[in-house]
Amino acid sequence: MAAGDKLPSRGLSVRVRKGTKKSASSRQWLTRQLNDPYVAMAKREGLRSRAVYKLKEIDERHHLFRRGACVVDLGAAPGGWSQYAAERVGAKSGEELVVALDLLEIEPIEGVAFAKLDFLAPEAPDWLIAALGRKADVVLSDMAANTTGHRKTDHLRIMGLAEAAAEFAREVLAPGGTFLAKVLQGGTESTLLASLKRDFARV
Repeated sequence: MAAGDKLPSRGLSVRVRKGTKKSASSRQWLTRQLNDPYVAMAKREGLRSRAVYKLKEIDERHHLFRRGACVVDLGAAPGGWSQYAAERVGAKSGEELVVALDLLEIEPIEGVAFAKLDFLAPEAPDWLIAALGRKADVVLSDMAANTTGHRKTDHLRIMGLAEAAAEFAREVLAPGGTFLAKVLQGGTESTLLASLKRDFARV
């Protein structure tokens, strides 16, 4: 999305009927998706997810990627962040600079190597470094646990994933590397921030 681009008009609102065999949270999520202008824009631009726009915004502010950098994307499905990272680092077929890890399959992306792997497995960091032949320059995590609708529970779940991703990043990042993760504010994020400040020059 370039500067000055306008979001598509919301137009008519779409709702999901209660009669469908979906939970209330699933219906709410689907309703948001159907009415979200960023979802429509992502589809129009051939992007895997609306989350690309948030990553682009962060990248433009903090310069996360450089040409030739090696990137690891944890919980990568459906592949939006991997897709953006591959473009930014100049990855291409035969020169896969981005590694996407997930337990869910994702459609192939040029310049991205996919591994169906649980990053929480004890052997995962060593396997990744051996597969890459080097340590990573950037570790990304846009993971979020399934929501319960209970804010405190959802906060603790997403923070648990962020902390696990941070521990993984410590093991696979090269000196001077970058770690980016999604968190949900709720009180315990200060503990994670404190631990990151011990290991990273800038948080």
